Amino acid sequence: MFFVLIACRRDRKSGSHAENLIKQERMKMKHFLHSMFLMLLVTALVAFTQKDDIVAALKTGSVEKMSKHFDNMVDVTLPGKSNSFSKGQAELVIKDFFTLNKVKGFELQHSGSNSSSNFIIGTLVTSGGTYRTTVYMRTKGDKNLIQGVEFEQK
Repeated sequence: MFFVLIACRRDRKSGSHAENLIKQERMKMKHFLHSMFLMLLVTALVAFTQKDDIVAALKTGSVEKMSKHFDNMVDVTLPGKSNSFSKGQAELVIKDFFTLNKVKGFELQHSGSNSSSNFIIGTLVTSGGTYRTTVYMRTKGDKNLIQGVEFEQK
């Protein structure tokens, strides 16, 4: 009988130890999941902020603000020409376009994203006409960098 009591106590202790291990693993998993959720939330907020910056730059015709989000190479499509430019060249090309077509406003029509890319589609109203404007971005690290900008006259 004494042996049975000792065996039961051992089982309780080992069961209690096993339960503690399980609780610790659950806590680790909860901590991991909370950390992952927070990282995704921060990434999403950064992406929204960058999109807002780009939309604001288009509304005012500020190439300087927009070019902060350019990748090293940017595809620029304007009426009658399309080419890939370095970051500095793309800034000059778009600045020339905005000089010839003074920006009066920009209205965001649609934006979207998938795991590694984002886009913005809107209507740019200028002194030279109205343009359907599309901005293509790719996620690199923790930033969305502009890969391409298209201005199509309506």
